[in-house]
Amino acid sequence: MTAPLKAYAIAHLRQVDFGAGIIEYLKRIDATLEPFGGRYVVHGGRPTVLEGGWVGDLVIIGFPDRQSAEAWYHSPAYREIIALRTDNSAGDVILVEGVKEGHCATGLLAELGV
Repeated sequence: MTAPLKAYAIAHLRQVDFGAGIIEYLKRIDATLEPFGGRYVVHGGRPTVLEGGWVGDLVIIGFPDRQSAEAWYHSPAYREIIALRTDNSAGDVILVEGVKEGHCATGLLAELGV
């Protein structure tokens, strides 16, 4: 049996008002992640821009699988605090699956029939 693909919640926060709302969000988010196996992979930090432009911060939270990531995002515990982030920041949030162990770029070509 093939193991499920890991999944990631990725936030590109272009602007954050680091006031009371975000502070409260940060104090409470860890407890929402734990039941779903969520863990921080990247949490802010300033990147070295190699190409293009970059504004803001990056947050990547890893989950055992997509089902866990979606369950976390839609959980009552997270829904209770989400406005603390959305009311105090501007950015994009996505969920995406990782790749299989041993993935290489030409695997995508095979999937596309190229």
